[in-house]
Amino acid sequence: MTLSSSISRLACSVLLAAGVAAQAQPRQVEKLDRGVVALATPSGVFVSWRLLGTEPAGVRFNVYRDGRRVNHGPQALTNLVDAQGRPDSLYTVRAVVSGHEQAASAAATPWSQPYLRVPLQKPDGGTSPDGVAYRYEANDGAAADLDGDGQYELIVKWQPTNAHDNSHKGYTGHTLLDAYRLDGTRLWRIDLGANIRAGAHYTSFLAYDFDGDGKAEVMMKTADGTVDGQGRVIGDAKADFRNEAGYVLAGPEFLTVFNGLTGAAMATVDYTPPRGDVSAWGDTYGNRVDRFTAGVAYLDGQRPSAVFARGYYTRAVLAAWDWRGGRLTQRWVFDSAADEASKPAAGQGAHWFSVADVDGDGRDDIVYGAATIASTGRLLYSTGLCHGDALHVSNFDPARDGQQIYMVHESPRCYGEHGLEMHDGATGKVLWSMSGNKTDVGRGVCFDIDAAHPGAECWGAVGGLMNASGKLISDKHPNRMNFAVWWDGDLLRESLDHVAIDKWNPAAFKFENLLNGKQFGAASNNGTKGNPVLSADLFGDWREEVVWRNEDSTALLVFSTAIPSEHRLVTLMQDPQYRVQVAAQNAGYNQPPHTSFHLGAAMKPPRYLPIQATP
Repeated sequence: MTLSSSISRLACSVLLAAGVAAQAQPRQVEKLDRGVVALATPSGVFVSWRLLGTEPAGVRFNVYRDGRRVNHGPQALTNLVDAQGRPDSLYTVRAVVSGHEQAASAAATPWSQPYLRVPLQKPDGGTSPDGVAYRYEANDGAAADLDGDGQYELIVKWQPTNAHDNSHKGYTGHTLLDAYRLDGTRLWRIDLGANIRAGAHYTSFLAYDFDGDGKAEVMMKTADGTVDGQGRVIGDAKADFRNEAGYVLAGPEFLTVFNGLTGAAMATVDYTPPRGDVSAWGDTYGNRVDRFTAGVAYLDGQRPSAVFARGYYTRAVLAAWDWRGGRLTQRWVFDSAADEASKPAAGQGAHWFSVADVDGDGRDDIVYGAATIASTGRLLYSTGLCHGDALHVSNFDPARDGQQIYMVHESPRCYGEHGLEMHDGATGKVLWSMSGNKTDVGRGVCFDIDAAHPGAECWGAVGGLMNASGKLISDKHPNRMNFAVWWDGDLLRESLDHVAIDKWNPAAFKFENLLNGKQFGAASNNGTKGNPVLSADLFGDWREEVVWRNEDSTALLVFSTAIPSEHRLVTLMQDPQYRVQVAAQNAGYNQPPHTSFHLGAAMKPPRYLPIQATP
């Protein structure tokens, strides 16, 4: 039996990392439609669509052009090239179950270019109190089904050009959030106001269906003067707590749940934890106190919770929240300063946290960096290797069960000889490491680029190229290390760096370009980080889409692959681990999402976790 047929046979439920109890209850996931996408190519029209994790194992598909079937008989694969397709053709896909055709999908017309252009309503710029003029650029994003139709909408953060890192003083313009349908219809705009400073570490927003009603909510930190999507002000509209350096170190802080369809504020509570004494977080001027991250986690194994956090250089506090029945309630709070058992988590955080079931109990844990917080809100372990800028979590080594964590670290006095390392997700045991050469290792990635070595390959800004088991492949490292994307037809992953998608050539030891977004006017975000607005499996088959902004931020450019693939996989967005990592992609130093199973050249037929789609 081939890998593809094994995956097909088990496609009735979503993929799962090895080790989770077989009696696990279904996880609540979005109810997605077929997600048909068509792209005009020199060979005809390329058509692809979703295989859903809730479908029968033997499901096959028929593809219709203008009402006439294109394929000779029901096919297992979720893509094809229609050589007779035209730019004005209309495509639908029908599932075939036990020989019977099901209802047709929504129709798709071919894109005339390799991307979908989503027009944006760019905000006007302004001038901050210190006389600095600013304009707006589209920045980080998220995808969620806001209206319950089975298709994703896009949420994008507007960042003023005078946004600042926490370590830099200065006033900033307001941070804004917009929601758009893929046809460019704007659903709402939220203005976070003067009391939320703009920058990479101040606003992490979560767009997810937390209550299971089929429509996603949006959650984020707010303050006095935040204006919701209906024009209503949260708190005191006239309050301005900015000090002479532009920092906001006084005044109330809130957490708000917004209606995903209308942008209306539905519930607002005090943010946990409060800033308290600013100096208690590590400095007196406001750098460390306002380091925020956020993510989605299935803490009970069935329904998603929101986790909002503060601090990672010193004290670290995480608060888990449930949105159920119109009420926002706190599930638990973890505080590294609470007791001796929690203290080892202090100083271990990263600029982004990941979510995965690392201990195999069926419930998600929070990989906060060098420390992992269990689903119960208690410290699972700390490696003691301290803060770092990049973090990746998946089953990177197919020879091992469970999850492995690859991280690069910042402080030589803390990490010692383990500047770049992979540790066991369940225990924190370092499996292998490389020297950081006594430097701040600012970049690191881990994904499968070479079929000659089972599992992922890992590298960073220092040292060589390692395979998943810790064997040194080369003393040199590849020159791309920001993001990753499944793009071409094989199971290997490609580099996504700034506006380029590149494939690794092991023989030449270099990345070779597959797509140059620059020729289409694409631009990347966040300076040297070079990340897109979003990368995720938004529609079509299991390969990922890339959302870049254009150069003047008047549109989002959603790129999708037109390369045929012989592999059949459930849509990655119905692997809950991948889905929650997508949801948190906008937080801090954005990181690419990873699946709960090893997806690569040495991939085994994975085990699956039951899922249940929302109504």
